[in-house]
Amino acid sequence: MKRRLLVTSALPYANGPIHLGHLVEYVQTDIWVRYHRLRGHDCVYVCADDAHGTPIMLRAQSEGIAPEALIGRMHAEHLRDFTGFGIGFDLYYSTHSPENIEISQEIYRRLRAAGHIRVREIEQAYDAVAGIFLPDRFIRGTCPRCGAADQYGDSCEACGATYSPTDLINPVSAVSGAVPERRHSEHYFFRLADFTAFLQSWIHSGVLQEEVAKKLDEWFGAGLSDWDISRDAPYFGIEIPDAPGKFFYVWLDALPGYMAATRKWCADHGRDFADYWGAAAQGTEVYHFIGKDIIYFHGLFWPAMLKGAGYRLPTGVFAHGHLTVNGAKMSKSRGTSITAGQYLGHLNPEYLRYYIAAKLNSHVEDIDLNLEDFQQRVNSDLVGKVVNLASRAAGFIQRHFGGRLAADLAEDQTFYQSLCQRREEIGQAYAEREYGRAMREIMAVADEVNAYVDRNAPWLLAKDTQRHADLHRVSTVILNGFRLLVTLLSPVLPRLTADAMTFLQSRNDWEGLDQPLLNHSIQPYQHLLQRMEKTQVDALIQTPTESPQTPATPAPAPRSEASPTLSIEDFAKVDLRIARIAAAEAVEGADKLLKLTLDLGDETRTVFAGIKSAYPPEPLVGRLTVMVANLAPRKMRFGLSEGMVLAASGPAGGPFLLAPDSGAQPGMRVK
Repeated sequence: MKRRLLVTSALPYANGPIHLGHLVEYVQTDIWVRYHRLRGHDCVYVCADDAHGTPIMLRAQSEGIAPEALIGRMHAEHLRDFTGFGIGFDLYYSTHSPENIEISQEIYRRLRAAGHIRVREIEQAYDAVAGIFLPDRFIRGTCPRCGAADQYGDSCEACGATYSPTDLINPVSAVSGAVPERRHSEHYFFRLADFTAFLQSWIHSGVLQEEVAKKLDEWFGAGLSDWDISRDAPYFGIEIPDAPGKFFYVWLDALPGYMAATRKWCADHGRDFADYWGAAAQGTEVYHFIGKDIIYFHGLFWPAMLKGAGYRLPTGVFAHGHLTVNGAKMSKSRGTSITAGQYLGHLNPEYLRYYIAAKLNSHVEDIDLNLEDFQQRVNSDLVGKVVNLASRAAGFIQRHFGGRLAADLAEDQTFYQSLCQRREEIGQAYAEREYGRAMREIMAVADEVNAYVDRNAPWLLAKDTQRHADLHRVSTVILNGFRLLVTLLSPVLPRLTADAMTFLQSRNDWEGLDQPLLNHSIQPYQHLLQRMEKTQVDALIQTPTESPQTPATPAPAPRSEASPTLSIEDFAKVDLRIARIAAAEAVEGADKLLKLTLDLGDETRTVFAGIKSAYPPEPLVGRLTVMVANLAPRKMRFGLSEGMVLAASGPAGGPFLLAPDSGAQPGMRVK
């Protein structure tokens, strides 16, 4: 029975390049979509850039351009890289679109009308000099627990304590240096707890992987809290209706981005949006592919929003793990923080598509790109076992039979049909997202075809003119086995499949495999896939990683006259050095901290920095920054912090890491 499916991948943030870690998800989704299309189903695949939020606004300001110009440029770069890796979106859109404004505001209005929005005043720090409310990260002071100076308003980098900004000793604004006042501001909250019973049932309904559902159970222990969905101006995003100066928090309008892209695609293709997202939609399945780090948004907030606003719910939400390279998180210092653009400059993207498929299963497990294994597996499986079949048999067909296959398979018909019978087992593995199992089964079929080649030795048959009829039959079986293998691999290797079908003068047809190509002309063979050389892999990990160039942000304004001063002699004692961020990762158990590994040229340091609110870890890798190199190490409950990175804040937001000009090198002293 023909199915109607809508499939999405998580929306990449429009503030940096696509890297290999991102590609795991898009390759996983694309394979699933291509398989279902191959089986004749009506499958639509949409995605979009997540284009709002403070980081995008600030980066645009630092580059001296409008946010719209920045997200337009990033959209083009993202789509270029996705296209290079064969990701077959039906539409790649943006959350900064008329459709998303309309849908996000409509969801909010429906939630508000149903009583699921609460407006209440919250007390916030206010900088009277700068004229802005201060997020907790914009307040500095002395830690009330350990006495460490110059700590953030919500957590201490020295001892790891968390607290309210009102608990800080001698608090000051990181923007102007003024002592913050306490003022009230209205914020808008989504009452997630209204959906407790529904969510507890929904997450265990089979929509999520069971390990994901069990993880989400932890949220119900202390009760679901209201979700703050508002942000104060200035902010690049979607305005909250009837709330001047208030904007939706970026996640509130990112999730409806799936619906907005669907609406745009429907309008362009004469489809009914209600068939996909309407509460009464019948016969349509909706699936989200996401990373494990955003499970709670898709497993709690999103279904509650849809339920409260009267839209249909997803049929399935599939989470995957992260990608490591050579057993470790991607690291520029080791040459393994690799962007999609960098990879495409050196290697065939289908090598990576195959390797990712060979590693993936239906569980939330990290996968490792072992570069030595990567080269060996691609060469052994794709070149040695699959493509070589075509190159070995095609020459016999061209030289001895005018490029035309035999009229029948004779006694080998049973052998060929036995190969075809493996399709359904492989197809089931694709459908269940057990791609690793599918690849193993396909290579087992390839082994059988290669064993057939060895048994029949066509190179010996070619030497005996009395046995050329056998040579014709054997070569025809081999090429039909190659066609079978390429068709089975086609969801993973679309480019190889297209080239192979051109060579075979055939089409990619899963059901048509039962009918082998007989008395059929093929084109002369041309190389379909080259072996991967070690020099290519070496060049890949030695090439500097692409990274968005973020100009330096101005330092904070001077503190008030009441702030203490220091002499030039005291200042000269501070050893400021250029450092390259070799690795960055979130700190388990700390909401605000990132663990940075800093390369100083002749040594590395570990620093815990409270910048998580402004920076996701992965895009930081490879950036140059400035650190205090002679700060006494501080023992924290997360480990030893061996310095401090410098950051700035201002009226537009923050914190922002200081960035030296191009040409600076790790270890240089800042004067």
